[in-house]
Amino acid sequence: MNKKAFSLVEIMIVVAIIALLAAIAIPNLLRAKISANDSLAKSTLRTLSTASETYATTNNGTYPGAIASLTTATPPYVNKNYCGETVSGYAYTCTFGTASYSFTATPTTVGTSGTKAFTVTTGGILSE
Repeated sequence: MNKKAFSLVEIMIVVAIIALLAAIAIPNLLRAKISANDSLAKSTLRTLSTASETYATTNNGTYPGAIASLTTATPPYVNKNYCGETVSGYAYTCTFGTASYSFTATPTTVGTSGTKAFTVTTGGILSE
């Protein structure tokens, strides 16, 4: 009888190759996710800043006193309340005042969910 099958050695070689490829690919995928989280955090802070600056332009230079001023307007300046929330590995904190604002995005786990904290202040100044 002629049976066609894989030998144990051939199967072990295939498993070793798959493990090697996974060892190479997984760190790259994790770095890409961290980079995406960083970009999303910066983008969200810019969105909140732009909404606050637009609000101030509409209200004679007075900045919003709370996130509700941005989310409940018709139409809303921002569609989602990020303040006090955690989104894609970043926790957002917001400080409102009629003369200024400050928004901060802090990674929940530095090195795993994001690389560093980002802050945007009055005038749209983004800092790391």
